[in-house]
Parts: sequence; structure tokens; C-alpha cells
Amino acid sequence: MDFSYDARTEQLLGRLGSFMDEFVYPAEPVLAAQLADPAREPWTVPPVFRELQAEARSRGLWNLFLPGELGAGLTNLQYAPLAELTGRSVLLAPAALNCAAPDTGNMELLAQFGDEAQRKQWLEPLLAGEIRSAFAMTEPEVASSDATNITTRIERDGDEYVVNGHKWYITGAMNPECRIFIVMGKTDPAAETRRQQSMILVPRDTPGVTVKRGMTVFGYRDDDHGGHAEIVFENVRVPAANLIGESGSGFAIAQARLGPGRIHHCMRAIGIAERALELMCRRACERVAFGKPLAAQGVVQDWIAESRVRIEQARLLVLKTAWLMDTVGNRGAHTEIQAIKIAVPAAVEWILDKAVQTHGAAGVGQDTPLAQLWAGIRTLRLADGPDEVHKRSLARRELRRHERSDKRSEEVG
Repeated sequence: MDFSYDARTEQLLGRLGSFMDEFVYPAEPVLAAQLADPAREPWTVPPVFRELQAEARSRGLWNLFLPGELGAGLTNLQYAPLAELTGRSVLLAPAALNCAAPDTGNMELLAQFGDEAQRKQWLEPLLAGEIRSAFAMTEPEVASSDATNITTRIERDGDEYVVNGHKWYITGAMNPECRIFIVMGKTDPAAETRRQQSMILVPRDTPGVTVKRGMTVFGYRDDDHGGHAEIVFENVRVPAANLIGESGSGFAIAQARLGPGRIHHCMRAIGIAERALELMCRRACERVAFGKPLAAQGVVQDWIAESRVRIEQARLLVLKTAWLMDTVGNRGAHTEIQAIKIAVPAAVEWILDKAVQTHGAAGVGQDTPLAQLWAGIRTLRLADGPDEVHKRSLARRELRRHERSDKRSEEVG
């Protein structure tokens, strides 16, 4: 097996590494200052993002996530180490490269399922970084880990659809630059369970759309570039042409969207883990307790060694998944996509926890990024499907394989 990156990936890694060193890392205290500015309008995008985006575009570091002619044309395997590198400064770098969720998933969705008019009106400005978007699926009244529970209604009325529903934790929706919502709801509750849902484009300024409030995550507002919102749709009327794909295709489209989104989160999470381990090691070398550096304490050495092992395991599984997605498609990589969504956030959460412990009180405050990174990674164990749903699906697939094997053995016997 050849674990080396190809020439294009190496070249992009060099350019991206230089960009991170010269612009992104120095911008981290700038972002903190701009977020803390009392004159700043709530939820508005700090100016530092536009500055970084202009520089990234000039360096050809733009839309790296999107395969084909609309993006950089990279495979998942080529994009993996680049996404990992952006994870080292996850609040800044992904958005600087126009590679931040939820826009990445929404752009992929529109590129794959949107019609020509929808791509012209919404995909093109998203690709240019002129607007932001949100994906409205999760609801407060139902267990949204089972997407078939969704109660939002999308009902046909002549040349329009009428949307009624209640959504929350809709990432990016507090951002004033978020101009379009992709809303998932039921068009036919009487249809087969996975043919009841559809997706429709709802412009933010449509009458009846109410963005009620921003939602916190472990107390963090996450308002660096979008936040999370609670949204109510009351008799919201949009043209029938705003339906994405055909009626009843919403569940299938959601599954297609979430696969790449899950691996992108995991790619970036490995970069977060590398940053956390780096901070842990520096702190261990600098601090002295009971007459010797923390780095000389056996328990801290154990944390550091275990962190390296978990990072390497996670990275290899992510790279295998990326390779499978490139070679046999997302459906063929379904088991591995679920496996990384279980394994990677759990591993990174563990590493962040040990980094916080090594820092003591400093680890839970605002003087290091660790506390906010922990909150984000802990949330990732719920986002795009909680651990338990993925484990249930993996277990059932594994059991079916053995049930078929046992049945064949009985037939032979």
C-alpha cells in the first residue's frame, strides 16, 4: 500500500500551510477581538473573514471540497489532508476557503440535485462566497435522529408550495448573509415512510419566516460566522419551482448530502486533535508540579502517547473511507462513513479532554481554544446523526451478514 500523497495534494498542502502560517493563525486573536467588540452588530460576520477569503481566492485555495468543474476537482482522498489542516484553526480556515458547513453540503446538494434555475440563483453566489445558506431539518418536537419523524408540512397549492413547521439548531441561520434555507418537510404523509419527505428552497426574506432566536451550544453562541437558530415557518408560500428534485425525494437527498458532510467533519476533527495534542505537549513541558515538569509525570505521558495512537487510527480510517468514496461511491462506503462518524468525534473528544486536564483551570477558560473546541466536538456526536443511530445501523448490517452466512450453511448442510 502507498500512503504518500500525490503531487497535486502535496503542492496544495504547501500552499495551504503557508496561508495558515502567514494569515490564519495570526488572525485568531483578531477574530477574538472583533467578536468581543461591543460596537459589533450581533451575529454579523467579523471583517477578518472577508480579508482571509480574498487572500485565499488569490492563492487558488477556494472551494477545495467540491469535486468536478464547479470546485477544485479534487477527490475525497486528495481533499482529506487539506481539510485536516483547516481543522487546526477550525473557526477561521474552513470559512476562509469557502469550505465551511453547512454551505459545503448545501452546495453539493444543489450541484447534484438542483435544476439549472436553482443552481443559477443560489449555487453560483454560494460558490462565489457572496451569500451563506442553512439546512433546516432538525425539529424540537420530535426525535430528529429519525428523519422520518419530521412534522413540517410542504403542501402544494396551485403554482406554490405552502410551508408550515418549527425548526431549531439550524446552523448558520443567524448570519444576516444567510439568504436561503433548504427546508425538509413532508409533502405526502400517506406515502411509504421514506417517500413522504421533500426539500424546498425558502428565501430568508419570504413572508411567514421568523428567525426566533440564536441557540447556544454548551453556552457558546457560535456567532463567529453563523450561529444556530430556531425558526418558525407559518404559511410560507414559495413557487413550486423551488422544490428540489421530485416530490418525495427528500429523504434520499438528505442521505446523499450527509455522507460527504460526515467525512468532512471528521477530516477537520483530526486537525483539531493535532492542535489539541500540540497544546497539551507544550503545556506539559512548561508547567512544573511536585518538583518536576508535567511532561515527566507518567499519567501525562500516557495521555500524550494514547492521543498519538488515536489520531493515527482515526486518520487511517478516514483516508480509507475517502478512498472508498472515490472508488466505489458513497453507498459502497456506507459502513466506513458510519464508522468514522462514531470513532473520530469520540477519539478527538477524549484528546481534548486530556488537553483541558493538562491545562488545569486555563483549559476551561477563554485563553485557550480548548473549551470551545471541546463543545464543538461534543456536539458533533449529535450532529449528522447521533452515535447511537450509526451504531444501530452498523450492528444491523453486521448481523444481516452473519444471518445470511448461517442460512447458507444450513442450506448446504
